[in-house]
Amino acid sequence: MKTIDELLAAGVSGKRVFVRADLNVPLESGTITDDGRIRAVLPTVKALADAGAKVVVASHLGRPKGAPDPAFSLAPAASRLGELLGSAVAFATDTVGRSAQDTVAGLTDGHVAVLENLRFNPGETSKDDAERGAFADQLAALADVYVGDGFGAVHRKHASVYDLAKKLPHYAGYLIATEVGVLKQLTEDVKRPYVVALGGAKVSDKLAVIDQLLGKADRLLIGGGMAYTFLKAKGYEVGISLLQEDQIPAVTEYMERAEKQGVELVLPVDVLVSREFPDLKTKAPADYTVVDADKIPADQEGLDIGPKTRELYASKLADAATVFWNGPMGVFEHPDYAQGTAAVAQALVDSNGFSVVGGGDSAAAVRTLGFDENAFGHISTGGGASLEYLEGKTLPGLAALED
Repeated sequence: MKTIDELLAAGVSGKRVFVRADLNVPLESGTITDDGRIRAVLPTVKALADAGAKVVVASHLGRPKGAPDPAFSLAPAASRLGELLGSAVAFATDTVGRSAQDTVAGLTDGHVAVLENLRFNPGETSKDDAERGAFADQLAALADVYVGDGFGAVHRKHASVYDLAKKLPHYAGYLIATEVGVLKQLTEDVKRPYVVALGGAKVSDKLAVIDQLLGKADRLLIGGGMAYTFLKAKGYEVGISLLQEDQIPAVTEYMERAEKQGVELVLPVDVLVSREFPDLKTKAPADYTVVDADKIPADQEGLDIGPKTRELYASKLADAATVFWNGPMGVFEHPDYAQGTAAVAQALVDSNGFSVVGGGDSAAAVRTLGFDENAFGHISTGGGASLEYLEGKTLPGLAALED
C-alpha cells in the first residue's frame, strides 16, 4: 500500500485531505477519560497540516443508531485534537450536510476540521452496498485525497473505511503503517519464545484467534472472565463466575490440540472470589477471598487471578522474545481486582522481548494503572482489528488501501 510519505513527497499544499481517524475515545459526562487514540493519529494530521494541506478528519464514536445523538458527539474529541495540535480545529456539526460543506470550504492551507460522528448517518454502517456507496460519494465530494489512519476500524466494511478509499487516491497514514508492521512481527518470522496472554470477558471473542495461535505460539496464558469456561471444561466448579457453557466443547478441543501440538496452555491456579460484583463508580473496598482455581465456592464469582497465578504468569513471560497481550486478567476498573492485570503489564515491562499490547481494554488498563506507554514495544489502537488480523482474516480497510 502507498504511504503518507509518498503523498507528502508529491505535495499536498492546498489539497483537501480526508483523514479517516479513530477518535472513538471513552467519555464520562462529556469528558474524555483516555485520549490515546487521538494522540495516535496526531503525527499524520500534523504532518499533513504542516505541509499545507486542508485536513478533514472524520471518525465514529460509540454506537449511535444512524441518527444524531448528543451523547456520541465528536465535539470533545475535536477540542482535544486542537489542544494537542496547539491550534484551533474547526468542527462541523453534521457529516455531509451544510455545516460540513461550509466548514471544509472555509479551511485555509495548513488548517484542520473535524466532521461530526460518521455513524450519525445510516449510510456509514449500512449492509446495503448502494446506500453505503452513496454516503461515500457525499464524503468524497469534501476531499481530493484519502488517508486511512483509523486502525481501530479497518476490520469494518463501512463507507468511510472501505468505500471512500476506493473513490479517491488513497494512502496509509503513519498509524496504520506502524500497526501493520507490528502485526507482521507477530505473524511472520516471529522471534521465540512467543507467548500470548489472553483475557477479557468472553471466550467466544477469542476462539478464532486461539485457533490460529495454536499453530504459532509457544505458550498461551488465559485469564479474565474467559478463563472460567476453560476451568469448567476441566471439570472444576466455577460458581457464579462468567461462563459460556455452549463454548465448553470448543474449549475442550483446543486444550487437547494444545497438548498434542506441544503448546503450553496455562490456566489460573488461584483466583479472587466474591459473592458480589464490585461497585465500579465508588470503588468502595471489595470483600473478597483467594481460593485455588479448583475450589471456587458455588455461590461466589471469580473476579481476578490470584497471587500464585500472577507469579506463575510473570515467570512464563520472563523469557519471551515476543509477547502479544489482549484482554485484562480481571475487573481492572476496581483497584482490588486490578492486581492480575497490573502483574501481566509489569511482566511485559520487565521482559527483554518485543511486547505488544493488543488495544481495547488492555491499552486502557495500561494507562489507567499508570504504566509508561514507552515501556512497551507497541500499544495497539485496535483490539478487534488486531485480533482479526491475527486470525488471518482480510480486513476491509486494509484491503481498500492496498488496491
